[in-house]
Amino acid sequence: MRQVESQRTPALADASFRDESYTLAVMKSLTICADDYALSPAVSLGIRECLATGRITATSAMTNRPGWPQAARELLKMPGNFEVGLHLNLTCGAPLSSSPTLAPHGIFRDARTLMRLKTPKAEIVSEISHQLQSFHSHMGRWPDFIDGHQHMHVLPQIRAGLWQALANHNLQGRLWLRDSSDQVFRIFKRGVQIEKALMVKLLARGFAPEAAQNGYETNDSFAGFSAFDINRNYARDFASYLKSPGKRHLVMCHPGYVDDELRAADTVQGARVKELEFFTA
Repeated sequence: MRQVESQRTPALADASFRDESYTLAVMKSLTICADDYALSPAVSLGIRECLATGRITATSAMTNRPGWPQAARELLKMPGNFEVGLHLNLTCGAPLSSSPTLAPHGIFRDARTLMRLKTPKAEIVSEISHQLQSFHSHMGRWPDFIDGHQHMHVLPQIRAGLWQALANHNLQGRLWLRDSSDQVFRIFKRGVQIEKALMVKLLARGFAPEAAQNGYETNDSFAGFSAFDINRNYARDFASYLKSPGKRHLVMCHPGYVDDELRAADTVQGARVKELEFFTA
């Protein structure tokens, strides 16, 4: 995880990022990651605009989406010091491998169903490997990190396949992994979407120790849970996300424009535009 560069600090402050918790955060390692790159062309465009401001320091890509090859080409043209990761996706769109359990009709099941599935490990390893290879094929390198769409990568039945897929590609120590959980006192101190944060913490129980055992670093605090409500004050929520950071703090966000492909794939739409406006103001 890269340190936020000092030249980014004024830009962030100009966007209403100035507060005591932010000052504390920039003294440590802070990653602000835009999830869902390549979900749709409009989302990708919005994320690139955020990256260009320097206010977002990373993005994670959905390499099974039809727009990924073009989105990767556009990303490779961009200057700047930002990380690009794999947004492992097992719940949106079509798989890249034969996945009769994960996607019996050629389309992934929803997250609630995936949580209950007993999917053969070999099927999970295969799909993760295909998404990793798709990243490498279009970016010319392996991802800087891996996280997961709707945090499905932290599920015990998925993470077992993740360790195997990463080992198959000899990626131990060559990338870091998102731990979607945090300490309870930090979750309550931030006070945003507490129930959702606690639920994901439960799902991710044991993820960080297992990652370390397998040779991967993780963030040690995590924020960014949102109600995706366009009536909420996102600037105020973001200030809360910066409270009580660990030494390697990670904040997720979901900026983007809206197009027909997004409308067909995801229910989170207007809130993306609101986040985009916040990061590009």
